[in-house]
Amino acid sequence: MLSYFKVFFVAVYLISVSTFALIFAFIDRSFTLYLKLNRILSSGVLKITGVSLELTGLEDIDKNTTYVYVSNHSSQFDIAALQYSIPQKFSMFYKTELSKIPIFGWALWAGPYISIDRKSAEKARRSLEYAKLLMDKKLISVLLFPEGTRSRTGEILPFKRGAFHLAATSGHPIIPVTISQSQKIMPKGKFQIIKGTIKIHFDKPIDTSDVKNRKDQIELMENVRNIMIKNQII
Repeated sequence: MLSYFKVFFVAVYLISVSTFALIFAFIDRSFTLYLKLNRILSSGVLKITGVSLELTGLEDIDKNTTYVYVSNHSSQFDIAALQYSIPQKFSMFYKTELSKIPIFGWALWAGPYISIDRKSAEKARRSLEYAKLLMDKKLISVLLFPEGTRSRTGEILPFKRGAFHLAATSGHPIIPVTISQSQKIMPKGKFQIIKGTIKIHFDKPIDTSDVKNRKDQIELMENVRNIMIKNQII
């Protein structure tokens, strides 16, 4: 029953903040206000649900550098945790169909977040091009979940190459981000929120200037995945 109350209050809070985010997206096209508000939103969600964060590795992040953040994904709380903990402006990808949700989806569409249609290779390619534009023109970092779906067990799944293609073609460094124990907070497939701590480790940035071809991208992908597996606490 407590989980239902938490979800209700989160939903009301989400709609309220999304309304302001929608307004900010149109009055400030640098998206500074929008992204600051999203950090406040995530802070509120974590407090309402009793979820705390344990962060390591933040000292290796240069706030004036644009990065491609690559993270594993095993809980709905991963997004709130990362929105709160990443110490700079950043965008992320979301499923195109979410744009249809009133207020919340409209705010996603109006902001710097990037819709992606996985059913169309051409549309997915254009989404990656838009992400590159955000990094190059607006100096906004980008977060991707290369597994492509949430892991039920927390175990890191095989990666897709899109994030590493983006990093290689844009020339921006990659930061491997390892999330641990978030699957215990809100297990995939269960309507339950369990109070606890999510551990997030930011590894050292990896230069991508020498990544020239598909083979290099695959090697980079495997290297990043191995780093994340090594850092994960199940």
